[in-house]
Amino acid sequence: MGKKQKGTPIHGWINLDKPSGMTSMQAIAAVRRLFDVQKIGHAGTLDPMATGVLPIACGEATKAVHFMQNAGKAYDFTVKWGEERNTDDAEGEVTNTSDSRPSQHEIEAILSQFTGEIEQVPPQFSAIKINGERSYVSARKGEEVELAARTVTVHSLAMVAHDDAAGETSFAMQCSKGTYVRSIARDIGRALGCFGHVTVLRRTQVGLFNLNNAYTLEQLENINLDKVLLPLPTVLDGIKPVQLTGEQAERMKQGHPARLITKQDLPILNALENGLETIALCGNAPIA
Repeated sequence: MGKKQKGTPIHGWINLDKPSGMTSMQAIAAVRRLFDVQKIGHAGTLDPMATGVLPIACGEATKAVHFMQNAGKAYDFTVKWGEERNTDDAEGEVTNTSDSRPSQHEIEAILSQFTGEIEQVPPQFSAIKINGERSYVSARKGEEVELAARTVTVHSLAMVAHDDAAGETSFAMQCSKGTYVRSIARDIGRALGCFGHVTVLRRTQVGLFNLNNAYTLEQLENINLDKVLLPLPTVLDGIKPVQLTGEQAERMKQGHPARLITKQDLPILNALENGLETIALCGNAPIA
């Protein structure tokens, strides 16, 4: 189940619906074992407590991961008011508390402050490197971590539900790469004067990958690989490919130039003079 013939190389993308309690690296390790994938990677780290879309590159698709670096993302998340935590989510230690709870109207009134291009300080417990060490490693040692603010873009931020009794509010957000949901929750809580942290976090989209074409690990265990494997060009939206013949591909793999002389290639090759990027494929396999 979830099978391919052992030893058969696979190339393409698997859109995993990552479970809570598993790191991104643990998730791709599970897929590696399930399908006996030798070369594997992922596009876009998810917090261990988070669930949702985690695009996993298999085989030659790992060469195309960088095409996903600028992909937009979407999240559903819930914020609990009244507590701020050192991780900015439910897994951390409480650092600030407040008896104040915001009303639905108060929350809606400030959301515009967190949309558009904004400055955001990442959480101390993040994978950002400082002096060669991951920020979360330093934070776990009890060291004070100072992270610089960075510019991110929040395309939309909307309230989905508000529960006065529970002191919780759910949101849906579309944003640029590098946006931290936990920082959004922390900063909204501070702006409201009540503090807040994330209790539920689910990524619903990364570029063209979304929950409609995502599979849980349990589903992957009981389905044929060819039903879930997305072709490598899935991530090449807007990237014009040049198709090589088998002979050209072999020459290029050996470090030799491949002469491209077909008329349909000329506009693509001419565009490179303007700094645009292309990818050379042989079928669906990336060559260069």
